[in-house]
Amino acid sequence: MKSFPEQDSLELEVVNFGPIARAKVDLRPLTVFIGPSNTGKSYLTILIYALHNYFNANTSPNRGHLFSDYKMSRKTVNSLASWAQEAFADRKRKSGSENIVLPAEIAELIRSRFSTQDIVIGNQIVRCFGIDEIEALIRKRSRNGSRITLRSASPDDTAAFESSLTIKKRATELEMTILKDLPLQINTKKSKKLTEDLHVLTREMTSDTYEERGFWAQEIAGFLTSLVLTQTVGPLRLPAFYLPADRTGVMHAHSMVVSALIRNAAMAGVRPDTRTPMLSGVMADFLEQLIQFPDSRRKRKSHRNLGKAIEESIMDGSVHIDKSGAADYPLFKYRPEGWDNDLNLMNASSMVSELAPVVFYLRYKVRSNNVLIVEEPESHLHPAMQVEFIRQLAALVRSGIRVIVTTHSEWLLEELANLVQLSELPETERKGIDGGNFALSPEQVGAWLFQPKNNPKGSVVKEVELNDSGLYESGFDDVSNALYNKWAEISGRIEEN
Repeated sequence: MKSFPEQDSLELEVVNFGPIARAKVDLRPLTVFIGPSNTGKSYLTILIYALHNYFNANTSPNRGHLFSDYKMSRKTVNSLASWAQEAFADRKRKSGSENIVLPAEIAELIRSRFSTQDIVIGNQIVRCFGIDEIEALIRKRSRNGSRITLRSASPDDTAAFESSLTIKKRATELEMTILKDLPLQINTKKSKKLTEDLHVLTREMTSDTYEERGFWAQEIAGFLTSLVLTQTVGPLRLPAFYLPADRTGVMHAHSMVVSALIRNAAMAGVRPDTRTPMLSGVMADFLEQLIQFPDSRRKRKSHRNLGKAIEESIMDGSVHIDKSGAADYPLFKYRPEGWDNDLNLMNASSMVSELAPVVFYLRYKVRSNNVLIVEEPESHLHPAMQVEFIRQLAALVRSGIRVIVTTHSEWLLEELANLVQLSELPETERKGIDGGNFALSPEQVGAWLFQPKNNPKGSVVKEVELNDSGLYESGFDDVSNALYNKWAEISGRIEEN
């Protein structure tokens, strides 16, 4: 079982955000959001996805634009050049501490420049929600606006971090503190690729002209900012993939949606401008990635197919992709076990259509140290298959993939509780227990209940832990008890008559 380091924990707090009055959650290797509809589960997952998109380590080097419009003083350029040469130019030949302390002047520069990122982060949130203005996310009746806060800390305080984004009716304000009263450090071992890039850049700092040194100083400051952010925001630095609800409908209709978008683009300027419904960034990313999946016949670089177990244990068949015609457009196919011919996905069961994108993402996109967000994984699945699916999601977590799910399924939660309970047994004692190979420790799992409240109007989110009966208190029992009491009352009246 892959272990997750402590610094990969992160606390996310939101106040007056969408339907949520207040929430404070820790992002764990497996994070589960439960509760009634319209309480904000999707709001929080979309926000998390937007933050992943901003802080993702794969795109963070492009954050050099933080300094593109910033005029460094000659003193700062010379100071940065001198320090970078000492710290990185001969790094490959040096040994010693992996932690490098940034000069106070550079650390303060990074803090001050990141405080200008409110618009950039705000735009990413707007894109992912598919709204016109970020103010639309403020909870109704809230006069103080919304607040989003990120906090992380490590035992030695080398990765302490806090950042708050306040959304008001007329403006957004970002306030960030990173080790405000302590030296700012980066760890070269955690980000080898960026460190190697810094090594290359520092060799350019030997130029005799101030203009060239200034240019490379801006590049280095951007890279240092990327290192600081990716090493302090815990799991948000990882690439994330979002599988929205109603995957069956999207898989059946995606070709029509894409065709309509292409047709609208081709007709631009020919007909009067009309308001086209806006796709959320979550849905747009999902559609784009569906189209970009490679032909299943192509040789894959991956050494294993993480979706194969889902095909074998749940789907009773396999899915694959063919590319059609000159457009190279994907055709999704399903072949039931023992068949010689394929079915178009739209002719397969809704269960197959629901799970197919999960398999494709695991096959072509998601890798270890990535994040997979799945809304309502129980959709179109028989209770027995829901139980099997949560086991497969647990297997992903055990392999090093982080998972976030929203759910209404008591079957899923009960089996998840069983998997956590299993971790209390030694591996030798789990033999013979159904699902014994999928155990997760309590530290790997976080379940968060969204509860509607009238005062304040909006949902409140709290963590739920295993109770004395070994179950997550989700509120599903209240529904079962109400149904039983109703049955008893009806039966009693029937007997009286």
